[in-house]
Amino acid sequence: MNTTETSTVNHPVVSKERWVAERKTLLAREKELTHLRDQIARERRALPWERIEKDYVFDAHEGRRALADLFEGRRQLLVQHFMLGPGWEQGCPSCSYMADHTDGMNVHLAHRDVTFVAISRAPLAEIERFRRRMGWQFKWVSSNGSDFNYDFGVSFTPEEVAKGKLHYNYGEWPLAGEEWPGISVFYKDDAGEVFHTYSTYGRGVEVMMGTYNLLDLTPKGRDENAGQGMAWVRHHDRYEPAPAAKPAAAAGSSCH
Repeated sequence: MNTTETSTVNHPVVSKERWVAERKTLLAREKELTHLRDQIARERRALPWERIEKDYVFDAHEGRRALADLFEGRRQLLVQHFMLGPGWEQGCPSCSYMADHTDGMNVHLAHRDVTFVAISRAPLAEIERFRRRMGWQFKWVSSNGSDFNYDFGVSFTPEEVAKGKLHYNYGEWPLAGEEWPGISVFYKDDAGEVFHTYSTYGRGVEVMMGTYNLLDLTPKGRDENAGQGMAWVRHHDRYEPAPAAKPAAAAGSSCH
């Protein structure tokens, strides 16, 4: 075996012994991150709760439904604040990227006492048109006509947008826009009272983007250009065919 250290694609290629040594160094850092993630999860669960006093009502297939009805008999409700405003032709590509991961998770969430629902400000008919196009099965309701999106900091009035800065993600947000993404969590007790336990915004919504977790394991990572972020993401029915893999050159061959 040739153990000479070389480089390929501007990356070092080393002996197995050195590779294992460096992998162990990284493993120690990964374990630190795992333990920190576990600690933050404990602190998240220890946050105080906020009682929901307002009577939010949503449009669903079954008719008008209160927030408490969306739990569907479970104690915990996980909400994706999906960016689809009234009159939009289609939902936000990044929110759609998040939602593409949902249907496969739903059965597992249900077995841990969690109901998932997406909520958007678009009327139900517009939501349904887009949901059918994308082929999703998860529950998706409309908050149109309610304060829900505004109260949970994901929708903004024209006056707020005109100011050029929004109060989003618990601080001043330098970007304008009438809709922004988020995830909120609620709990319903035996008396039927509903409590807000957690919300996350900005990059916090990456918890739903399982594809990113896998890309982060690869040599090229997310392969996103600086400043462009998720500009590469498309609705899953709008991607061009993925480029075919190029065949590897035969051993011993040379170019002429």
